[in-house]
Amino acid sequence: MSDTLPPRPEPRWTHVDDCFLDGRWTRSSATKRLSLVDPATGREWGSVPDCSAEDVDAALTVADRAFRTGPWPETTPAERAALLHRIADEIDARAAEMAVTNTLENGTPISETRGAAANAAGILRHVAGLASWLSDDDVRPFPAGGAESVVRKDPVGPCVLIAPWNFPINLMVVKLAPALLAGCTVVLKPAPGTSLSIRFVVEACVAAGVPAGVVNLVTGGGETGDRLVRHPLTAKVAFTGSTPVGRRIAAACGERLRPVTLELGGKSSAIVLEDADLDRMASVLLRTCLRNTGQTCYLATRILAPESRYDEVVDLVTRTVAAAPQGDPFDERTVFGPMASRAQYDIVCEYLASAHGARATTGGRPGPGLFIEPTVFADVTPDMRIAREEIFGPVVCILRYSDVEEAIALANDTSFGLGGVVFSADPAAAHAVALRMDTGSVGVNFFASNHNAPFGGRHDSGLGVEYGIEGLAQYATFKSIHRRTA
Repeated sequence: MSDTLPPRPEPRWTHVDDCFLDGRWTRSSATKRLSLVDPATGREWGSVPDCSAEDVDAALTVADRAFRTGPWPETTPAERAALLHRIADEIDARAAEMAVTNTLENGTPISETRGAAANAAGILRHVAGLASWLSDDDVRPFPAGGAESVVRKDPVGPCVLIAPWNFPINLMVVKLAPALLAGCTVVLKPAPGTSLSIRFVVEACVAAGVPAGVVNLVTGGGETGDRLVRHPLTAKVAFTGSTPVGRRIAAACGERLRPVTLELGGKSSAIVLEDADLDRMASVLLRTCLRNTGQTCYLATRILAPESRYDEVVDLVTRTVAAAPQGDPFDERTVFGPMASRAQYDIVCEYLASAHGARATTGGRPGPGLFIEPTVFADVTPDMRIAREEIFGPVVCILRYSDVEEAIALANDTSFGLGGVVFSADPAAAHAVALRMDTGSVGVNFFASNHNAPFGGRHDSGLGVEYGIEGLAQYATFKSIHRRTA
């Protein structure tokens, strides 16, 4: 397929030598580089520095200085909210260029990446609207009377924000927006393969008037991330990525008694109740179960269908997936693009090969280049690897259940707890099932993230939350000032 694709759009940046420190682009002292490869063609089109220990130290030194002595500590929540609105406007103005770079980086279809800027801007504007939570007086009386406490929300300090490769803009901005509103300074580290699209966010921050040292950027792999996490000037870490890496970050932060927010892997379930409207389910199936070529953490890649309608559900899912176009991610019609990297392609191929006993009703085979055929497996049993482990590719499994109790037990029989969906024509029945699912978020007849509600995982899916007041609170540290009352 890669041999037949048309010429690719030209991105703004290709091979760069700098990181962003103290308000300006600064040449990195790195001796190694990271290549950026278009997953659809296999062509290397860009590269970034694999930043050195000196770069990391410089980034956190200026972030710490800006936090303690620059103009940033004197700003009010209202002033910071106004700045977030300006950043949002600047990101909106860069939407087209950002989408092209993002699609070249990870192969996400352009129909998806074109919305990244608007989504990021929406996050910034929504978070700006939470400023009053930081500034409002919170006075609490002593239970015995005679005294009261003023509860302050202070910024936690310089934060290290590490985003993954699947949604590199939005999963960084969902950390950046509350960190800035809270009054923190930040060092951003994107995933190695998606290190250029984040430059548009940094550029937007500069254009909006963010003071020098408040937002800094370094690029690099796991070693760079480890240096950032363990640096003595880091006050907090926020990370989205795999559960194994999240465990290592949690251990490092635990050693240093450092707060950490982790949004990790998932293996979510879609419970199809007997009364479900399958046409309605089909209309949201791809986004709910296979968004971004299956490279999304919360996806309900396990569909649990009742025995009485199992064949009907298998037929519906198979037809829906088989009809969705796969191909050039720059084609507006494309639903399924390539895997983001050779490493991810190899992982998905291994899972396809392990699916002994399951029946592929569509797909089931590797395609050319880094493309994987969108795959539906039927006759899947709970003990199979494909039913238990996060695949992170265009693969969905359909399991059968005999009654609702078994469906709930199957949904909860996982080490993860990130998302989930219940399909039913009866909202009350769906809500009752959702209450019993052991997971951080559940959708009824659809799934989406709400900027106003907390999003986070349980168990192996992470610690802490993003979005909402609860997500903003992750970047605050609380102080109680006790005083006598008259």
